[in-house]
Amino acid sequence: MYPPFQITVEILNLCAEINRLMGQFEGLKAPVPQPQLRRQSRIKTIFSSLAIEGNRLTEQQVTDIINNKRVLGPQKDIIEVKNAIKAYDMIHSYKPDRLASLLKAHQVMLNGLAEDAGSLRVRNVGIFKGEEVAHLAPKYQLIPKLMGDLFAFLKRKDNLNPLIKSSVFHYELEFIHPFSDGNGRMGRLWQTVVLLKYHTLFEYIPVESIVREKQKEYYKVLAQADKEGDSTRFIKFMLEVIFQAAREFLVNVKPQTETATIRLKLAGDQFQNNPFSRKDYLAFHKNISTATASRDLFFGVKQKILQKSGYRALTTYRF
Repeated sequence: MYPPFQITVEILNLCAEINRLMGQFEGLKAPVPQPQLRRQSRIKTIFSSLAIEGNRLTEQQVTDIINNKRVLGPQKDIIEVKNAIKAYDMIHSYKPDRLASLLKAHQVMLNGLAEDAGSLRVRNVGIFKGEEVAHLAPKYQLIPKLMGDLFAFLKRKDNLNPLIKSSVFHYELEFIHPFSDGNGRMGRLWQTVVLLKYHTLFEYIPVESIVREKQKEYYKVLAQADKEGDSTRFIKFMLEVIFQAAREFLVNVKPQTETATIRLKLAGDQFQNNPFSRKDYLAFHKNISTATASRDLFFGVKQKILQKSGYRALTTYRF
């Protein structure tokens, strides 16, 4: 079953704008952001996603827990943060289109908080707003089939932009409500997992922090999408969130003056362990001269960054 949604002009334009921002970063020819930036993003992500769920710890307390410092606060809130740290630390091990991987992440995220951590729910649930039922989730007997269909949607080899796919998945997981607890944080985590496979830069962009800023609108749009019977409105909302998060991130990324060391680092990421020639190096670094390329490669060999083989026109290099 294909999840119901429409691809509007607004959605396509937002995808184009986000892709433009990604290209803008790539055009800086800057090294991959440093670990400190990844750490700052991770702190904001964990703090924001849990704050949306009512966790009362401050961003500083979350930082202290990450730094293995003692924190005073509700035990449940501290466990939530520690679990989220472990779950996000494992983000590169998850397979976006595998239910088993989602269940593994849920087991880590809800360890010590829910008896059925790592399992699909086996009872019917509803989401209440006061005394009113805001959302009656599908019957638990339907969950395995619905989740199977949802992951089949992720696995489909089509031309649907992963930005859209990740947003559809996020909405559908909230609608299906496959877990007895933790559905919100799992929906946000898994959208990041899908986005990270699309572009590595999403490891540094705390999308959840913008969701927290727009928390009321986030829940309002989820409810409206439920009434309308498709995720179009939610897709648009999440793309606006992603665009804002990416734009704010790029404001703080400054292009660095290129040096031989930086150019070699970038080339190393490109060529990895494969042999390459000076011509290949020039094709990768289009804005440098042949003389600069020769100096870079000579420097790389001298510093034992590169191994050189062959002679004259047949010379090749390997990192």
